[in-house]
Amino acid sequence: MRPPPSIAGIFLVTLRLGCTSFGGPVAHLGYFRKEYVERRRWLDDAQFADLVALCQFLPGPASSQVGFGVGWLQRGLVGGLAAWVGFTLPSTVLMLAFAYGVSALGALGHAGWLQGLKTAAVAVVAQAVWAMAVNLCPDRPRATLALGAAVALLLLPASWCQIAVIAIGAGLGWWWFHDRIAAPPQAAAIPSANRRAAALWLGAFFLLLVGLPLLAGAAPNPWIAIFDRFYRVGSLVFGGGHVILPLLEREVVAPGWLTHDQFLAGYGAAQALPGPLFTFCAYLGALLRVGPGGWAGGLWAIAAIFTPSVLLVAGTLPFWQTLRREPSAQAALRGANAAVVGVLLAALYQPVWTSGITGVRSLALALAAFAALQVWKWPPWAVVLLAAALGQAFL
Repeated sequence: MRPPPSIAGIFLVTLRLGCTSFGGPVAHLGYFRKEYVERRRWLDDAQFADLVALCQFLPGPASSQVGFGVGWLQRGLVGGLAAWVGFTLPSTVLMLAFAYGVSALGALGHAGWLQGLKTAAVAVVAQAVWAMAVNLCPDRPRATLALGAAVALLLLPASWCQIAVIAIGAGLGWWWFHDRIAAPPQAAAIPSANRRAAALWLGAFFLLLVGLPLLAGAAPNPWIAIFDRFYRVGSLVFGGGHVILPLLEREVVAPGWLTHDQFLAGYGAAQALPGPLFTFCAYLGALLRVGPGGWAGGLWAIAAIFTPSVLLVAGTLPFWQTLRREPSAQAALRGANAAVVGVLLAALYQPVWTSGITGVRSLALALAAFAALQVWKWPPWAVVLLAAALGQAFL
């Protein structure tokens, strides 16, 4: 193993990855392994695989959590934050710039390029549902659970229902699978901080999750309200960045903080950028009708959405070797992930399909975009840019 890198070195390496890592979290992990394991030897394969397993087990953006964890293992909290800032900075800046551009354009309802972006979002989410269903619902119980979750959310489109179906899915997963899963073999231990400090990080996570809604209700303040909503979403996103779509839509569009057109325009644009999809929140924070807005609102939303990930990774690293060997925990995660597929399936219809498909032309464009992603394996950024151009020309 080489000597630990400097804080500046961690930042510069992750900044380059943030500028070049296209393709979503799975592709990001491939870039990370090549950079951190093969090229720089900051970790070995066993440690990297164990860190990836931890971050896939936790809610939040897996690739950003892995990046933070790598930095944490090299230089502690400051190293983790340097890695997180480096990886998220490029797409955050681009999303803030896009938000200012949307503000300057004013009303977006009849813009052809916007309709193209919304149509591209249909294809992107449909592909995510397809891929997640294949991986996370391979048997009859989990497929049934996913479809049941989708039906429940279509009939009861409330934010509490999304939380409830994930919790119910975890319970059913434990019930169905806890006696069918063998404990995995012991992996190489991840170096970690002491368990007392980790317990404090976990305590802070749960304190904010419970306390922020109480504080927002007791002392109405737009800054607190924004942090509460984005923090809650960041705490509940299982199954990949696309699952953020329905959760955020309930939190910012339903109360009238943002329009559907603005929301889906930003989501579509985020597909064309490198780095984590969660930086979509910088765009949302900049355009919200409450709070500071602009760059301050965008950075505040980014801080809120990523804070749970930082606290969870810091708090669970020392305990992961024990937790990952518990069949009950793995069984509950199987059920929660199946429910997440249902959450995303419901979102594919409302608001993505209902906003993106307005006629035969938009349907044809969505089918072509889906084929480009799923069959021809085009990169999402290319599909999104082409859809925007075709939308401007034909929709």
